[in-house]
Amino acid sequence: MILSRAKPASSEGAERSTSEKRIPKLEEFLEKRDYTGALTLLEFNRTSESNLNSELWLGYSCCYFYLGMYPESQKMLEDAPDSKLRNRLLFHLAHKMGNEAKLTEYNHMLQDIIEDQLSLASIHYLRAHYQEAIDVYKKILLENRDSDSDDLSSFDEFIMSDRSVDISMIRKLMDTREYFALNVYVALCYYKLDYYDVAQEVLQVYLQKYTDSAIAINLKACNHFRMYNGTAAQNEMKQLIEKMSNSFSFSHDLIRHNTVVFKGGEGALQILPNLVDVIPEARLNLVIYYLKQDDVREAFELIKDLEPAVPQEYILKGIVNAVMGQETNSRDNIKTAQQYFQLVGSSASECDTIPGRQCMASSSFLYRQFEEVLMYLNSIKTYFSNEDNFNFNYAQAQAAAGYFKEAEEAFLTIRNEKYKNDYIYVSLLAHCYIMNKKPQLAWNLYLRMDTSTESFNLLQLIANDCYKVGEFWYAAKAFDMLERMDPSPENWEGKRGACCGTFQYIVAERQPKELLPEVIQLLKNTSNSQVEQIIRVMRKWGKDSRINC
Repeated sequence: MILSRAKPASSEGAERSTSEKRIPKLEEFLEKRDYTGALTLLEFNRTSESNLNSELWLGYSCCYFYLGMYPESQKMLEDAPDSKLRNRLLFHLAHKMGNEAKLTEYNHMLQDIIEDQLSLASIHYLRAHYQEAIDVYKKILLENRDSDSDDLSSFDEFIMSDRSVDISMIRKLMDTREYFALNVYVALCYYKLDYYDVAQEVLQVYLQKYTDSAIAINLKACNHFRMYNGTAAQNEMKQLIEKMSNSFSFSHDLIRHNTVVFKGGEGALQILPNLVDVIPEARLNLVIYYLKQDDVREAFELIKDLEPAVPQEYILKGIVNAVMGQETNSRDNIKTAQQYFQLVGSSASECDTIPGRQCMASSSFLYRQFEEVLMYLNSIKTYFSNEDNFNFNYAQAQAAAGYFKEAEEAFLTIRNEKYKNDYIYVSLLAHCYIMNKKPQLAWNLYLRMDTSTESFNLLQLIANDCYKVGEFWYAAKAFDMLERMDPSPENWEGKRGACCGTFQYIVAERQPKELLPEVIQLLKNTSNSQVEQIIRVMRKWGKDSRINC
């Protein structure tokens, strides 16, 4: 995999090259991925020759392409003679420049030869059609297998299967093929399909022969990041950094980018902005960094003009629009988020994947279709049982659907203090406690809060929810606090009803008799003409029941 830029590279390569006494050959520059140096040599050759031959035209076009200078590459190809290489370059340029019509046109011009089929596979990869890319590689392996290969029937079975993940078979087959670099290509595809263990096995075959491959080592680090953690990934990346020399300079940006990811975003603002137009994932990871910092507007500004092309881009743009819409009460942003989630979740390639089901759950969540949300989340719950992000959304959906016991359990699995201090978490957990006949725990949540608008809102929630489900004592305590803050008729009426309800429970022996003095004390906190009459009735019953009140 060679970095394909969206902006020109620096002239560092050319400066380094011209300092040498011997003028290198074009092939030497290309082997080092020093396309600026290659362009310099081509310029020199152009001034020393009267006419550019076809190889020089194509040489120019290739160098411009790999430097991300696509219009310049396109212009050069207009004057280049027809050839298979020209068609392949135009095919890739059509993808890079988003010209679907031309992409289809040049796709039809591809022939059943190795170079054209590899170009087709790479476009499949770039367009996130990873299984299609694997199928192309399988076909190439089948057509170019060794005539004396052992176990050909097993190989045919592997080739013809829709998706084989028999690790031992893959390692054996990839190790006996002539096209050894396909190990890396296939590993990249399996990595993108979330088969990290398979990707690692296939990749290991290649690394045993090419121990210093920058792309292979980087992919191995990425596998370790997905399978283990960032520390394991950094340990793998160390050997690449230690081996870096001029021959590895082309991968320097990739290493810097991935190191930021492996370190959980450390150094993101110093490194990622300069890579936004160099590595496609840099923009996405910078957006993710801003989201984690709660800087929604920066995230939105960075992604608003991005035209999504692959599922990850649709998903991230959907997330940013959803958060932006909730923060600004923008129905347009919410609608955009729903559309992006729906597109990914309902697509044939993603509908049965974990991200696809997450997208369908998110779309249904925004539509407030919580039974559907739970259907999708339950299908992937085993993969995320210990993740706070998942459990927070899962608990909210359970509560909204009326499954309060399950919601309470999900809320209590969350460990992140950021979530636990969020008012949505506190208020929904309090609601679940009340609906699960645990009003004392909801009251304790209120007592732990500092005085604020949110604590006032929680008090209102406890008062009204407890009253609705007949938890009158805690409703009375909550309405009493509300009345002290706001002596409105509504709060008095709520307090009066809750106190009378508590008294009824005491008479019916559903509450202890010893609670009656506390109920009377709450009523005394109100200067209302009805208070004395209510207290008189309660005291008379208490006297008859031998309660000192």
